[in-house]
Amino acid sequence: MVVFVLAILPGTCTGLHAVELAADNDAVSTHIHDPFEKVNRVVFKFNTKTDDILVRPLVEGYQRVVPKPVANAVHRFFANLGEVSQFSNDLMQGKVRQAGNDAGRFLINTTIGLLGIYDPASSMGLKVSEPEDFGQTLAVWGIDDGPYLMLPLMGPSTLRDAPGMYVDSSFLHPVSYIDHVRTRNTFIGLGIIDLRAMLMDTEKLIEGDSYTFIREAWGQRRNYLILDGAVEDDFGGGFEEEDFDF
Repeated sequence: MVVFVLAILPGTCTGLHAVELAADNDAVSTHIHDPFEKVNRVVFKFNTKTDDILVRPLVEGYQRVVPKPVANAVHRFFANLGEVSQFSNDLMQGKVRQAGNDAGRFLINTTIGLLGIYDPASSMGLKVSEPEDFGQTLAVWGIDDGPYLMLPLMGPSTLRDAPGMYVDSSFLHPVSYIDHVRTRNTFIGLGIIDLRAMLMDTEKLIEGDSYTFIREAWGQRRNYLILDGAVEDDFGGGFEEEDFDF
C-alpha cells in the first residue's frame, strides 16, 4: 500500500461507538460518502502498484543501509518539523493550551534536542499531542467533509480535507519554505522513506477487501481526531500522522 494510505492505519478506531459519537457533530460524517468508488478504486490500484514498484524497494534498501538508531533520529527530526503545522492548527481551532504544549515541544527539541534529533521535551512533561491538520480545522469551523476521494500518490481524503492538505504542505510546514529546490525535494523524499519505513509492518492490519478496509479505517480515524479522541481507538497510536504532512 502506498505510504500515505498506510499512515492512517495505526490509530484507527473500530466499531459502532465512533459512529454514534460522530452523529452529534454536523461536520463529522457517520457514513463515508463514496459516490466515486469506481474511480477511487482505480486510483487505489495505481497507488498500490507505485508503492510496490518504487517506494517499497527504496525503503527496504534504506533499512538495510541505515542503522536503527540513525533511522530513529531521522524520524524524530521530521516529527519535530511537523510540530509547526501542529501548533498552527491548534491555534486556529482555539486549542490554546495544546498550542502552548506543541510550540514548547518545537522550541525545546529544536534547541536542546539538536533540531529534533533528540526529544528532551517529552522528559520535561510536554507530551506528543494527537495530530492536527487544516482538514480538521475546517471541520471544527463547521465545513462538511463532502465525498470520499482517493488521491493519486496521496491516499484517502475528502473534498474538504484535500485543500487542507495543500494548506498544511504549502504554508504550514517548514520544508515548504526551503528555496533551494533540490534541497527541498531531498527533505520531502527522505521524509516519505522514513515514514514508509516506520510503517512496514502496518499492512498486517488490513483484512478483507483492502480498499474498503482502508476507507472505513481512515474515516473512523478522522472522526476520532476531529472529535479529539471522544471515540474508542482500538488499534492505538503507534505512529503520528502529523510527522510528514508535506
